[in-house]
Amino acid sequence: MSTVGGAATARAPKSPETREQKSWYWYDWANSAYVTTTATVLFAPYLTSVATAAACPDLVDGQRCAATLSVLGIPVSPGSLVAYTATVSTIISAIFLIFVGAIADRSPHPTKLFATFAWTGALAATLMCLVTGTNWQLGVLLFVIANICLGSSLVIYDSLLVRIAGPNDRDRVSSKGWAFGYLGGGLLLLVNFVLVAKPSLLGLDRGGAVRVSLLMAGIWWAAFTIIPVRGLRHVTGTVAPPIAPGEGVVGGSLRQLRETFRDLAMHYPQTKLFLLAYLFFNDGIQTVIGNSSLYGIEELEFPQETVLGIFLFVQFVAFFGARFFGQVAARIGAWKTVLGSLGIWTLIVTVAFFVPAKSLVLFLALAFFIGMVLGGSQALSRSLYSQLIPAGKEAEYFSLYQAMERGTSWFGTLIFGLVYQATLSYRAAILALIVFFLLGGVLLSRVKMREGIVQAGNEVPRVI
Repeated sequence: MSTVGGAATARAPKSPETREQKSWYWYDWANSAYVTTTATVLFAPYLTSVATAAACPDLVDGQRCAATLSVLGIPVSPGSLVAYTATVSTIISAIFLIFVGAIADRSPHPTKLFATFAWTGALAATLMCLVTGTNWQLGVLLFVIANICLGSSLVIYDSLLVRIAGPNDRDRVSSKGWAFGYLGGGLLLLVNFVLVAKPSLLGLDRGGAVRVSLLMAGIWWAAFTIIPVRGLRHVTGTVAPPIAPGEGVVGGSLRQLRETFRDLAMHYPQTKLFLLAYLFFNDGIQTVIGNSSLYGIEELEFPQETVLGIFLFVQFVAFFGARFFGQVAARIGAWKTVLGSLGIWTLIVTVAFFVPAKSLVLFLALAFFIGMVLGGSQALSRSLYSQLIPAGKEAEYFSLYQAMERGTSWFGTLIFGLVYQATLSYRAAILALIVFFLLGGVLLSRVKMREGIVQAGNEVPRVI
């Protein structure tokens, strides 16, 4: 085995799982129902169809809607609405989440704050079943609320990784959490697949089946969140700097945020470089995930049940992919493993551009490789970043990380939406994402992990 900037070393011994780690995994299982069924597969095409019905009520099947919606006086193509909504939710998150992180680091009971955001997001996800007819405005509002609450809960959830796992165990714990999430999301998606493919089983039409699936995803998120909330309730706050008398939590958090950005620029250059790299390559990953259902339905001309089946396939492949990449990282290091995954992502986007319409075999092959790299690249990025965070500022630093995390990336979705609106082609939009993987890979290759871990004052793991 090799380390970054170090000699060969033995593989780190595996530590036994703790009760807190087993409880922690369940939030990946819980929120993945929303991420998979709602944010990734069903809601984007459903909200697009609702918006299209509002903009072009007399549209003939097979035609593209050339009319626009008016959003605060700005003309928006119905096909770009979901991409722009994700962009807006992320811009809001970029401001909101850093306050969440600063406050969470000063909370003696961070699990309570975590529960508040998780269950609020689950409520918004559940209410998406009320989006019908041409009421795209309600869909946009609920989507923004759910995404912001998801990001806020994940800020605290990810920060707990540092408190429940040592530096030699985080790649394993993070990878298993992601794998567990893909399994849970895949099981619910299987039920949704049957429901949407055969809505008559419950006496529903296609739209009704989608709305019931959205309802189920929200309830799943809320119900399984009970397990980590109970299992992690005894995990206490960190040793963040105390709040000055008379300053209050918000005032103290503002002061600390200013110090965080100054410290990041002056004292933690490798952490800053990693965040910059992550901004680019995660934007690419999230934009591919969030818009692939639209690509399959609108550009490759597959029916919705076929796309649902493909995503179901991806979920279960991703379970094994996350575990496989975790094992690879234990041998060669997470840094090299993530770099290799970015090369595969670049190849995936390139091939997707050339896949002919209705070519199921090629689409399946593409889905297989997406599933293999999806969980590994995300899980290992999370554990890598956790090594670069100074003690006592876990939630605060993860707030910066989560501003670019699951479905809340904004630059990629903005580019995707702009390219589509200019060309009315999802092929051109997907091809434009190559630049995110290339830039992210180049920047990540320049991160000196060992130096960054030492700068943050953390223990260097045996294999990086």
